[in-house]
Amino acid sequence: MMVSETEYIRQDAASRVQVLSEALPYIQQFTGRTIVVKYGGAAMKDSNLKDKVIRDIVFLSCVGLRPIVVHGGGPEINSWLDKLGIEPQFKNGLRVTDAPTMDVVEMVLVGRVNKEIVALINQAGGSAVGLCGIDGNLITARPQGEEGIGFVGEVSGVDIKILETLVNNGYIPVVSSVAADESGQSYNINADTVAGEIAAAIGAEKLILLTDTRGILKDYKDPSTLIPRVDIQQARELITTGIVSGGMIPKVNCCVRSLAQGVRAAHIVDGRIPHALLLEIFTDIGIGTMLVGSQFTL
Repeated sequence: MMVSETEYIRQDAASRVQVLSEALPYIQQFTGRTIVVKYGGAAMKDSNLKDKVIRDIVFLSCVGLRPIVVHGGGPEINSWLDKLGIEPQFKNGLRVTDAPTMDVVEMVLVGRVNKEIVALINQAGGSAVGLCGIDGNLITARPQGEEGIGFVGEVSGVDIKILETLVNNGYIPVVSSVAADESGQSYNINADTVAGEIAAAIGAEKLILLTDTRGILKDYKDPSTLIPRVDIQQARELITTGIVSGGMIPKVNCCVRSLAQGVRAAHIVDGRIPHALLLEIFTDIGIGTMLVGSQFTL
């Protein structure tokens, strides 16, 4: 029997209300809590996914959570290097950042990518403010230390006063991963690292890394082998045994470091899934891997 258009609309509306009702306990649990989201990967390049991530971030803010967004922008940097005739170079997975490359990194991340994200959040009904690590002395950088990689930095310190001022007044900070050392020299810092250090410094409830993989997999070739939950010790063992390898190692280490400094939970989530943030935060099973401290209890 055919379902009438009116009946279809009624059923669709009922399912939407049911979803909101099921989300209520999570909204109540996390209201007033800070969530740090590292935004990157395909979710930054695909316009349809980008729209859904932006709407998720605004939703979090509207229901009382306090999101902070940290972003990179590797593909956009490569595009501009190509336009300027500068060949991108990498060493041990790190972008070699000489002075001309650092100028492009700063221009693209701070000036272009950051302001695009801010504009999209504001257009979706949020109130975003763009920052980089230099603003308000938010992040102090130091050289990463590996020879031959130029101005690639690590986080030496975090001063959260400017973030607290913004989130306490209802703004969504959007932070690009450029910072300076005490002499004013700018450095390019891995965005996962920046997100983890900010989450730890501000005492975030959650750190969420949007990536291009489902999470931690027992077999990286098989998405069905997702490991939904691990504690710090298990995460370290997964690295030691080689189950976590390659580019996933720095992401897991970033999560472990933030947990060790007091972040309650860290999540590695597939940003290619529409509304990945809401599915991970507001459902029982989530969609990625949740990393927790050894003493974590619900």
